[in-house]
Amino acid sequence: MDPRSLPPRMVIDPSLPPDISAELRSSPQVLRMARTGRRMEPSHSSTWLFVVPGALLFIWLATGSVAGVAMTAVGLSLIAMLRWMAVDATNRAARRRLRLAYEYAGHYVLPEDLDHPCQVLLRRAQAAADAILGSQVHRAGLIDTTDNRVTLPEELWQISRRLAKLSAMHAEHGRLVPRDLPSGLEDAFKPYSSALDAAWTSLCRRVRNLEKYAKQVVKADRVFHAHQRLEALAARTPEYQQLVAETVRDDLARAHIKELSDQATQVRRLFEQSIHEARQAAGELLRSPLV
Repeated sequence: MDPRSLPPRMVIDPSLPPDISAELRSSPQVLRMARTGRRMEPSHSSTWLFVVPGALLFIWLATGSVAGVAMTAVGLSLIAMLRWMAVDATNRAARRRLRLAYEYAGHYVLPEDLDHPCQVLLRRAQAAADAILGSQVHRAGLIDTTDNRVTLPEELWQISRRLAKLSAMHAEHGRLVPRDLPSGLEDAFKPYSSALDAAWTSLCRRVRNLEKYAKQVVKADRVFHAHQRLEALAARTPEYQQLVAETVRDDLARAHIKELSDQATQVRRLFEQSIHEARQAAGELLRSPLV
């Protein structure tokens, strides 16, 4: 399945402290509650108000033992207290997360914050970033690994927050602008539509640049893979040369040996060129950062 066809993931401001970011990321359903303005009401269960007296009455009727009733009362009270403590701890944790969700409402973007075209564009950006960060050349440090780890999350955050704003303005524009404009008023509304179109075009260009960088990194990955295989063969070059020298006529042997050396040089040059092109693509992307 093409990863770009999947829904986008939520994006969290990378400048947040790690503990806050982890809390927000761990409870997307709470973030959705905050987006819709919901509050968490304290939960009170009246079940135990009926269970405890009912159990005590049953034991007293069955045994007629006051001691048995007392022991049962203590046991049920202990169970009720432990249950209340567990539920209360869970509720307090959920309320804390909801409080953080409201406090940092401007520091995360949910898929629901975006209209469909903006969701698709964000997913494309995430797929490109995933390809870069998951590449062998990134893990091997052959491209600027540290810069990618810092810059790409920031790039996704800036793209996502602008897409969220654009989605909200698209929705507002759709509510305010009549479908059938009176004759002669089209030009009055046109600058507003043009502003939205210009913002969309700019963000599309930004995502295409990110995809161009990812494409160069994927290309470098393929060459890197071939380069690793060639390096493994290069270690055995003397054996191949000896085989050719022993089994082929002298004039053909020289040609085959030269071909082995030339092939190794060509793949190494192609690898170096692909890494250079990936770095150039990264430079073009980061030359005009979204801020």
